Amino acid sequence: MATYFRTKVVKNLGVTPTQVVQIAETSKATAIGMSLTNLTESIVSVSVLLTDGSSTQGYFLKDVEIPPQTSLRAINGGEKLIIAAGNELTAYANVQNAVDIILSYVEII
Repeated sequence: MATYFRTKVVKNLGVTPTQVVQIAETSKATAIGMSLTNLTESIVSVSVLLTDGSSTQGYFLKDVEIPPQTSLRAINGGEKLIIAAGNELTAYANVQNAVDIILSYVEII
């Protein structure tokens, strides 16, 4: 089994649900860091969903408010999120072009 440390950047997240990461059927991953940064001069709310292999969705974060020009560390300090084979993380905000997301994860192939 090979282990890879990866980083995914999503720029200018807006109101349309956007894929942050999708894990291949032959892999699994553990998210070890997630930062969401508000790029605007006003409060924005962000939601992050996890979709499993059977297309069932659940909120990891739901309508979390981020103050202007600040960042939220959604995964930090030893916390982890397991992303199984075939699972997908998506995210959206309540304002267009409002948020950058940086996800750090370990992928096992």
